[in-house]
Amino acid sequence: MPPADVSFVPRALPYPDPPLSDGRIALRSWCDADAPRLVAAFRDPEIPRWTFIPAPYSERDAREFIARQRRDRDGGVALAFAIVPAHDEATVLGGTGLEPVDRVIGRGEIGYWVAREHRGRGIATAAVRLLAGWALSGLGLRRLEILAFRGNAASERVAQNAGFVRERLLPEHRLHPHSGEVRDMVLYALERDSGPRVT
Repeated sequence: MPPADVSFVPRALPYPDPPLSDGRIALRSWCDADAPRLVAAFRDPEIPRWTFIPAPYSERDAREFIARQRRDRDGGVALAFAIVPAHDEATVLGGTGLEPVDRVIGRGEIGYWVAREHRGRGIATAAVRLLAGWALSGLGLRRLEILAFRGNAASERVAQNAGFVRERLLPEHRLHPHSGEVRDMVLYALERDSGPRVT
């Protein structure tokens, strides 16, 4: 089989146009003013427990993250969003994104987190549905994946409620930077033909 022709694939990833919103929440790009908001959210030890976010987390970490997201978007490898109320872009409820993105084979991985005070309201599920729907249609990916650390029941519920299908357990799949453990992960996937489930 001949190699794929990748000459047509633009390098930088586009932002959704119009921006993604369901009327209750919206997804927007990160900005410099978000640095202290990130620091405040990541004081919650549950976030680094289940993610790769550094702990402790400083304003310098936040500014480096925001700058890196811009570089990754320009390089075509990742796209990150702040989750905000639809009519209040200054309040950060959480974050979501696609990383990594491979447009040649049409695959991306979705990650997400929600600040402690905003959990239990379906925010992560709504954000994943918005991002997944656009990634499969607007960005043209064919397969999306979510990898949750084994034991992270809340993250698995989000994946299921957003229409992703549990495929398999991946034993000793990734090194967790804080604990030093090589942890099992659970793989969920959503294919373009199935589309994100709306309930």
